[in-house]
Amino acid sequence: MVMGVDSSTQSCKVEFRDADEGTLISSGRAPHPPATPPVSEQNANSWWEALVKATKNAIAELPIGRKPTDVAAVSVDAQCHGLVILNKNKEVIRQVKLWNDTTTAPYCDWLQDTIGKEEWINKVGSLPTAAFTLSKVAYVADNEPELWAQADAIMLPHDYLTFRLCGRYVTDRSEASGTGYFNSEHNEYLRDLITLAVNGNGPTGDQLVLPDVLAPNERAGGLTDEAAWALGLPKGIPVGPGCGDSHSTALGLGVGQGELVLSLGTSGVVFTPSDHPVYDPKGYVNGVADATGGWLPLVCVLNCAKALDTARSWLGVNFNELNGLAMAAHSRADRPVFVPYLDGERTPNLPKATGTIAGLTSSDTRESLALAFIEGIALGLDDGRRALVDAGVPSEGSIRLAGGGSNSIALAGTIADLAGREVVDTGITEAACRGASIQAAAVLSGAKVTEVRDAWKPQAEVVASPRTGRHLDELRERYAAASTWRGLDRCAKVESKGHPSTHAKQPVAA
Repeated sequence: MVMGVDSSTQSCKVEFRDADEGTLISSGRAPHPPATPPVSEQNANSWWEALVKATKNAIAELPIGRKPTDVAAVSVDAQCHGLVILNKNKEVIRQVKLWNDTTTAPYCDWLQDTIGKEEWINKVGSLPTAAFTLSKVAYVADNEPELWAQADAIMLPHDYLTFRLCGRYVTDRSEASGTGYFNSEHNEYLRDLITLAVNGNGPTGDQLVLPDVLAPNERAGGLTDEAAWALGLPKGIPVGPGCGDSHSTALGLGVGQGELVLSLGTSGVVFTPSDHPVYDPKGYVNGVADATGGWLPLVCVLNCAKALDTARSWLGVNFNELNGLAMAAHSRADRPVFVPYLDGERTPNLPKATGTIAGLTSSDTRESLALAFIEGIALGLDDGRRALVDAGVPSEGSIRLAGGGSNSIALAGTIADLAGREVVDTGITEAACRGASIQAAAVLSGAKVTEVRDAWKPQAEVVASPRTGRHLDELRERYAAASTWRGLDRCAKVESKGHPSTHAKQPVAA
């Protein structure tokens, strides 16, 4: 068997799969502490505790004839971008600022202004937003200089869990390319950008230890005695290099070049594999690397399934009832629109934005509100799809869905309408975890990760086709008008071009 781990924002999932066929044998999960923007942080040790618990839950579900000593390799994917800081004793010294922490936005603005947006895109393939690790480095160095002075190494969430498994500081191209200080075309860290972000406050890019960047099927090490004892697994088994969650999802779905995926989790991610780097001069597309040796240009929106869950609670219904209400609504041309920027937004880069419901009349009902909630999520994702097209990223054919939001028939139908393409579903409920298992199987067998991916590729069936009479042009116009209104954002943007330290200090979590 092989073991795949998906450590997301909300929970840790573990799967045991047959190493040859990829058949699911058992699974387990454990929750992570909740984290809510603008100050969105978690304790790194809580991820390890959840991994241990999820593994034991998966072991408890093993069928007769299978035992934990059958596990022959493990690999981890995790939420991207979070900043894990360790001291010389290899101890985490601060809560981890996560990808959806927006308090770092002023530092991101300063970094962009200092070098210039075009230069950032040329250097790292993406225009760093508040999600990127580098802005979190700048925040901590400026607001907590005494703590930053203790920093010896920095890494990402999946790097930390891999370290707990095998004792090495390692990462992969997919994760490194989302830091804001790595060039995925030349596969090298840009330590001078870390030094720029630190701004003279303590350890610089040349002084910090950064994880070794491993190839897609390169072994990170063997499971340590300590980790083996905690997990109940054989010591010394191979540990894979790991990767980011979206990149692992692409593996788990068997996605090849030109195939488009919409991953509907806490955040929403639109991506497709590419065999060459992608540079979007507009800065909407993140030109990150993938987990196979290529690239995975993507657009990430901050508000997806979590925003839909919040909207569902406003109506006092469950997800099935929300779907039913939305599907029963009349799609009139002047229907209301919902802009789901509840936690700010990453794409477009509006960290201080708030959500908006616009166009309400006395004729609106619970059904029309439910439809607005569904369409608001879909419109943001479709803007991401169109940004990929505008950047010259080829994708054709059907759209694959992944993540918890893929269970919504109403959402799938709206995505099909807006894209004018069929939407398909593989029935894979934990694609990222499956992708981590694929990576573990590749490390175990010595095969290329793409060979295992293709051998395990799941079948897909059509779940939604484009409909007519939906007044999409009017809907897009109304959404554009509502989404560009900034009247009630959390605070006005500071227009100064200086370093944030010259302004009011940013909030520090207790």
